[in-house]
Amino acid sequence: MTPKQIIDNGPMHWRQWMAVAITIGLNALDGFDVLSSAFAGPGIKQEWHLAPDGLGAVLAMELVGMGVGSLLLGGAADKIGRRPTILACLVMMSVGMFLAAAATSPQSLSLWRFLTGIGIGGMLSAINAVANEFSSNKGRSIAMALMVIGYPLGGFFGGQIVKYLLPANDWRAIFEFGAGATVASIPLVLFFIPETPSFLNQRRPKGALERINKTLASFRLPTLDALREFEPHQAKASVADIFKPAYLKTTLVLSVAYAFHALTFYYILKMAPSIISDPQFAGQSFSKAEGAGVLAYANLGGALGGAVFGWFMHKFGIKRSTMVALGLAVLLVIKFGTGETTLAGWTVAVLLVGLFTNSAIVGFYSAWAIAYPTHVRATGTGFALSIGRGGAALSPYLAGLLFANDLGLFKVSLIMSMGSLVALALFSMLNLKDAEAH
Repeated sequence: MTPKQIIDNGPMHWRQWMAVAITIGLNALDGFDVLSSAFAGPGIKQEWHLAPDGLGAVLAMELVGMGVGSLLLGGAADKIGRRPTILACLVMMSVGMFLAAAATSPQSLSLWRFLTGIGIGGMLSAINAVANEFSSNKGRSIAMALMVIGYPLGGFFGGQIVKYLLPANDWRAIFEFGAGATVASIPLVLFFIPETPSFLNQRRPKGALERINKTLASFRLPTLDALREFEPHQAKASVADIFKPAYLKTTLVLSVAYAFHALTFYYILKMAPSIISDPQFAGQSFSKAEGAGVLAYANLGGALGGAVFGWFMHKFGIKRSTMVALGLAVLLVIKFGTGETTLAGWTVAVLLVGLFTNSAIVGFYSAWAIAYPTHVRATGTGFALSIGRGGAALSPYLAGLLFANDLGLFKVSLIMSMGSLVALALFSMLNLKDAEAH
C-alpha cells in the first residue's frame, strides 16, 4: 500500500484533525491579512486624500502579490515541501504587515502589501494540499470545507477586533495586529504540521520512509516496511503535467472560472466598507468602524455557507453544488446594488452575499484538490489561484473606475456580478464525476 491509501482508508485521528484545524487558523490569517487593507481603506483614503480609483489601486496590490505568490510558491510546495513553504510564507507575511504599518505614502504601502500578498498566495496553495493529504476519504469533504471557511472566519473575527481598534487608533493598528497574529502562528506549524506522507512518498528525500512511518504512527495508522517502486508514468511525472492533455482543460477552465468569480467576490470584500461609510451610496453617514463591522458579517456569512457547503458537496457533488452557489451569488450581488437605508439592512445584504460567494470558493478549492495528483496538487492549485488573482486584483480597481465615472451603486454591482455568471457557465463545462468517485 502507499501512504495515501493508508490515510485514505483509515479513520481520522485527532492529530489529523489538529493539522486541519491549524490550516483553518492559517487561512483565517490569510483572510484577515487580505481584508486588513479593506478595513483600513476609509482611513487610508482620508489620510492621503485618495480618489476612489486611487484607493482601488492600493487595495489591489496584495491581490497582485497573491497571484505572483500562488504561481511561484505553489510550485515550491510541490518541490521542497508543504511545511517549509508554509513557514517561509508566514515569515514573508509578518515582515510585509509590520512594514505596511510603517508606510508613509500610498506607494510604500502598495509595495509592502504586494510583499504580504506573495506570502498569502503561497500559503493558500500549500495549506490546500495539507488539508487534502492529511484527510481520509470519509473526512475529506468536511476537512476541505472547514479549511476554506478559515478565510471568512479570519475576516469576521478580524472585523470585530477592528471595531474596537479603530476608535482609539488609526488604520496602522490593523496591520500591526495582523503582523503579531502571523508571528504567533509560526510555532504551531513547527510543532503540529509535519510534512505530508504523500509528498514524502512522491519526492523521496533522504529518510523518507522513516519520516512517513513516524507520521503514520502518530495518526495510529499502519506503517510501511518499504516504499513501493514508482510506476513508469509516475517516475516521469513533473509539475508541467498540469498543461498536458489529461489536465489541460481542467487547468484552464478552473483557472479562468475562478478569476471571473474572484472579480465578483472581491468587489464586496474590498469595497463594502468604503461604500457603506460614503453618504453618496449609503444614504446617510456611517462611521469607518461601522463599515468595517458590516464587512465582518460578509465573512460570517461566508463561514456559515462554507461550513454547510461541505455537506452539500458530499450529498450532491462538487460540480452541482458549486453551480448553484454561483447562480445565487449573482442574484445577491445585484440585490446588494439596490442599496439599504439602515445598518441592519446592509448587514443582512452582505451576510447573504458572503454566504453564497464563499460557498462557491469552497467548491473551487475542493475541485482543485481532487482534480490533480499529489505531485502537482499545489502547483495546479497555485496556478489557478495566480490566474484568479488577476480577477481579484482587477476587482477593486475596476469598481473604483466605474464609481469614478458616476455609474452608481446598482449599475456597478450589476456589472461586477457578471463575473460569477461567467464562472457558472465555465464550471458547467467541467467533468468532475470521475475525480469525485476516485
